[in-house]
Amino acid sequence: MIIVVAALAVVGASCSDSSSDGASPTGSASEPSSGAPTSGAPSPSLSPGTPPAPSSPVALPGPVTPSAVEEIVTGLAAPWSIAFVPGAEGQALVTQRDEGTIVLVDAGGTVTPVGSVPGVDGSGEGGLLGLAFDPAAPGELYVYATMGSQNVVQRTTYADGVLGSFSVVLDGIPAGTRHDGGRLAFGPDGMLYISTGEGGVPEDAQDLDNLGGKILRITPAGDVPPDNPFDGSPIWTYGHRNVEGLAFDDDGRLWASEFGDRSADEVNLISPGENYGWPFVEGIGGAPDYTDPVVEWRPTSEASPSGLAYVRDTLFVAALRGERLWQVPLAADGSGSVSAGEPAEFVTDYGRLRDAVVAPDGTLWVLTNNTDGRGSARDGDDRILRLTLTP
Repeated sequence: MIIVVAALAVVGASCSDSSSDGASPTGSASEPSSGAPTSGAPSPSLSPGTPPAPSSPVALPGPVTPSAVEEIVTGLAAPWSIAFVPGAEGQALVTQRDEGTIVLVDAGGTVTPVGSVPGVDGSGEGGLLGLAFDPAAPGELYVYATMGSQNVVQRTTYADGVLGSFSVVLDGIPAGTRHDGGRLAFGPDGMLYISTGEGGVPEDAQDLDNLGGKILRITPAGDVPPDNPFDGSPIWTYGHRNVEGLAFDDDGRLWASEFGDRSADEVNLISPGENYGWPFVEGIGGAPDYTDPVVEWRPTSEASPSGLAYVRDTLFVAALRGERLWQVPLAADGSGSVSAGEPAEFVTDYGRLRDAVVAPDGTLWVLTNNTDGRGSARDGDDRILRLTLTP
C-alpha cells in the first residue's frame, strides 16, 4: 500500500536542540525499519520569485510541488497558527503563543495588532495555540489556549480588526509544559476537530475518560455529536502522543501529524474510534490492536511534525526539529510515503517551521518558529513564507 515518493525540504544549516516540541530530550535516533523506504527521487529546488497575483485557486492535477518562495511577513513573536479571514483576500490572523496575542497580517507584509485572548496562562509548549474560522458562520472565530492546568477552546467574533467577547466551548483538556496539541480544524461535516497532547503523561492517551492524547470532535456550540464513536464523549480517536497538524483532503478524509518519542514521527489517516497506539507503539508496528501511520520518519530528528496542509493530492508537513517542509504526494488509495534519509535538496535556511496553510489564491503560507526559546532566531524572525505551487 505504501509508495515511495519524492520529499522536498526547506532546511536550515543545522537542526535545533533535540528537546524541541515532542522530541524526547534523551531520545536517540534509530535506524529505519525494514519496511521504511530509504531514498526518494530528487525534487526541484525552490528559487526566489514572485508568486502570481492573487486569484481564485485553479483546479490543477496533483501532486504539486513548490517552485518559488518569498518572505512576506517578518518580526512575529513565537507565532503558532494561521487562519485566513473569510472574504478578505490575502488577510490572515496569526496567534503569538507566548504573548497570548492575535495579529492581522496581509499579503503585502503589513502586521496589525488585533488583541489579546483573556486568561492565557501557559509555559513551555503551552500558551495561545490554534485558531480557526467556522466556514458556516464566517464571523465566528475559535481559539485553543492554555489556561493554567487545562487547555480550553473558546469562541469569539471577528470583524474589521476587532475581536468580540470570548465564551468557553470546551474545557478540561489537560495541559503541561509539553505536549499540548492545539490544532483546530472544521471538517466538511461542519464539526470542529481538536487535537490534544497527553501533557507528558503517556498513559492518558489510552484513557477514554481523559481528553489528553486525543483527536476530539464537537459541534460549533460545543456539544457532542450523536454519531461520535464513544457515547456522550467528544473523543474521535485516541492513543496519540502530541498531534499538532490536522488537514482534510478532497474526499473529506482527516489527516494528522504526530510527534513520536525516540523512534518515529508520524502522519496518520484518521478513522473514528481507532486507537493509534501511544504509548505502546511508535511508527509502523503492525500490531493488530493499533492503527499504523501511513507515513513515518526515522529518526525523529528529520521531522517533529507540526502544521499540516493539503492541496491537490499532496500533504505538506511543517517540521520543527527537522527544520524543513516535507512534501507527501498521496496515491489514489490515500497512501503516501517520504524518504527516511537525507532530503533531496538543501535549499535555504529558515529554521523551525510551525504551520503550513493553503491561501485562498492557491499559494502555501508557511510559518517559521525560531523565537520560541528553542530555535536560533535570525534577523527578521519569525516570518511567513509564501510558496508558489505547480504540478
